[in-house]
Amino acid sequence: MSRFVISGPGGGAPNRLEIRTFVQHDKYFSLYIQALQLMYTKESQAALQSFFQVGGIHGLPYIPWDGVTGIPNPTWGGYCTHGSVLFPTWHRPYVSAFEQILWTRAQEVAATYTVDQAAWKAAATTLRQPYWDWAVNSVPPDEVIAKQTVSITGHDGKKKDVANPLYHYTFHPIDPSFPTPYSGWKTTLRQPTSLQPDATDNIARLRLVLKNAQSNIRSNTYNLLTRVTTWPAFSNHTVGDGGSTSNSLEAIHDGIHVYVGGNGQMGDPAVAGFDPIFFLHHCNVDRLLSLWSALHHGVWVTPGPSQRGTLTIPANSTVDTNTNLTPFYHTQTAFWASAGVPDTTKLGYTYPEFNGLDTSNPAAVQKAIAAIVNKLYGSAVFGVQSALVQEPAAAAQQPVAAAAPSAPSADDHHPTIQHAGHGYPRDWTARVEFKKFETGQSFSVLLFLGSVPEKPEEYITSPHFVGAHHAFVNSAASHCQNCQNQAELVEEGFVHLSRGILQYGKLESLDAEVVEPYLTKDLHWRAVKADGITPVEIPSLEVSIFSTPLTYPRGSAFPIAGNTNRHSGITHGRRGGSRELHPGNH
Repeated sequence: MSRFVISGPGGGAPNRLEIRTFVQHDKYFSLYIQALQLMYTKESQAALQSFFQVGGIHGLPYIPWDGVTGIPNPTWGGYCTHGSVLFPTWHRPYVSAFEQILWTRAQEVAATYTVDQAAWKAAATTLRQPYWDWAVNSVPPDEVIAKQTVSITGHDGKKKDVANPLYHYTFHPIDPSFPTPYSGWKTTLRQPTSLQPDATDNIARLRLVLKNAQSNIRSNTYNLLTRVTTWPAFSNHTVGDGGSTSNSLEAIHDGIHVYVGGNGQMGDPAVAGFDPIFFLHHCNVDRLLSLWSALHHGVWVTPGPSQRGTLTIPANSTVDTNTNLTPFYHTQTAFWASAGVPDTTKLGYTYPEFNGLDTSNPAAVQKAIAAIVNKLYGSAVFGVQSALVQEPAAAAQQPVAAAAPSAPSADDHHPTIQHAGHGYPRDWTARVEFKKFETGQSFSVLLFLGSVPEKPEEYITSPHFVGAHHAFVNSAASHCQNCQNQAELVEEGFVHLSRGILQYGKLESLDAEVVEPYLTKDLHWRAVKADGITPVEIPSLEVSIFSTPLTYPRGSAFPIAGNTNRHSGITHGRRGGSRELHPGNH
């Protein structure tokens, strides 16, 4: 039996482009739209390279892909490695498989052009899957979320309007494995208006939700890239942040899924892969893996628990850099492993941040990527114009190395920080912990500074909403052995509060004696289902507050974190608050 070998597209290793840049490139966009439509319709949903089958690798319909089976289990175990040290690396060949098929379809489209055919074929050769940088601009362009038709250049060189395959995927037919409400929806939906079969996208709410989460998303991304230094803390959302009080890549990824999907497919790992925005999202997740790896040269997959295993990974085993990333074949007889995927050029792509860099000089690459990260996301620390009060050795210090991101939003501007002579500013962070599968569906813990709206439907769009941690939960967990086996799994996430404290508290400093009474009075949280509206009880929930002093030594590209302190009294005694009363180091 011949296997689908993932070798990447042809044409060298050109850039994957950010979606806003991509939609402005007429040839790329025209080819992409048509190639994606071919993935939807050229073959039946049962065909190996159909969009449906590739999307189904991530979850339902829980059938083998490319004939890859494994350990006999009473219930299908699936291939998913969520909550594992393999989370970032497993998704790399997954996105590459999608990209390779898309690229092949683009060659077919280019061959139909009768005008300027050489240029169209050249464009098809360098076409790559675009990414959506939600940390720079959390609201995708209308070509992704709002336009049911888009304008492209057809094979005759003339403009024409065509159905937009980025807007929805239409099931043909709806797979019988889908539970409600997905069994009643003919297409994928984002922030659906209801759970009924006649539901539609709530595009206005989608925009509001994503815009209101912008500051939190950017802050999470900057702190991930600059303060998380170990692979376990970087890779997945299970407990263990390496002392950084910062989110993992997976935790940030989870939030984007829930913000986009709500009760729609993107909010549920069982069906998320069928929404075409999934691959824009995961392409950016992969890009962040590349950026973080460049900043932390030599740090890669370290051994970690498999929990109770998957379809192809034995229970109670250890996974590592040599574990097979099934079902993704590297050759006709061997699978990709994490050890083989650090260099993206082997899979036929790179990202714009690496253009012109000498990858044989890790120190130079690290310096260049650090400057880019500060430019794109550095305003997430305290604000664009943060002023730091310096201690007597002020000559040895420098301000935050942060330039305005390429697409700053209004919430980037905050009051100047004062510190009443107590030294450097502190990063205030809420740690949110819970049992992931406690409700049997995706949910969110939302944090507020100041008043909380009376109406739950206004929670996530409230101006006092400062961030959230999200559980990205498989609604078909009864069919997913990996999900069942992790029923008691506790995960953690972090919400950085300093920007919100400065914006809403109007405090004169971020020192503990000033911030503790403010947070005790004005910090609130609510737990809601993925729709962002329906309240839900999370018995295992624990919200704890930590602060970390940040210094800015000369020559350091990023803030340097000191010892983290736990401020248990801020939330202790409240439902879902800290169970520990005495303060201490994290």
